[in-house]
Amino acid sequence: MDPIYRALIVCTNHTDYPTKPHKTGLWLSEATHFYDELASRNLPYDIASPNGGPVPIDEKSLDRRDAINEKWYHDPTFRTKLDNSIRIEDVTSALYQIIYFAGGHGTMWDFPDNSALQVITRQIYEKGGMVAAVCHGVSALLNVTLSDGSLLIDNKQLTGFSNMEEKLVRLEEEVPFLLEDLLRQKKAIYSKSLLPFLPYIEVDERLVTGQNPLSARKVGRKVLEEMYEK
Repeated sequence: MDPIYRALIVCTNHTDYPTKPHKTGLWLSEATHFYDELASRNLPYDIASPNGGPVPIDEKSLDRRDAINEKWYHDPTFRTKLDNSIRIEDVTSALYQIIYFAGGHGTMWDFPDNSALQVITRQIYEKGGMVAAVCHGVSALLNVTLSDGSLLIDNKQLTGFSNMEEKLVRLEEEVPFLLEDLLRQKKAIYSKSLLPFLPYIEVDERLVTGQNPLSARKVGRKVLEEMYEK
């Protein structure tokens, strides 16, 4: 009989750009498409955020043509978890074998320097769990330090939202940093797809990362493969 794993999906609370009038937040498909893979195995899950409470959703990600978005956005259990996310400082890491950071531009403000988030990530990783992230959610990994003092991403193969993609969405002047550049500065082995906005993931042992929103399902699928083939 397969073991039952529990996943923690971490989302942003941040909504404001420095100068743009429209709001950011969670890019919805990065949560729904990942979770859709977990749901195929009936994996229990919780949703957390730095501040807890309602997770804001980037309006531009509410794509009515996306059947998976529609399915889970209107699912009462999923919406309740999204509207009442657990504050990251109240999370008990021992409950989870998977931690996943969904993206959306908001994450670049409230993920990288959150010390509670860094501790939970380290604890799950060091006890043999999976750490996964997609798009801007990869920013959560920038400053995670392991017990030996090394950075989690040091010399790890990974991906995340690219400089070119940031320029194409015309937000390179709004974000506090370019994710690709900072990952490289932190000595991660960064790679990306040949063309922007194609599904692309990297796997380095128990670290699974996806480049952009279209990569979220592949991240979920790979996480399950890695967990159930151990």
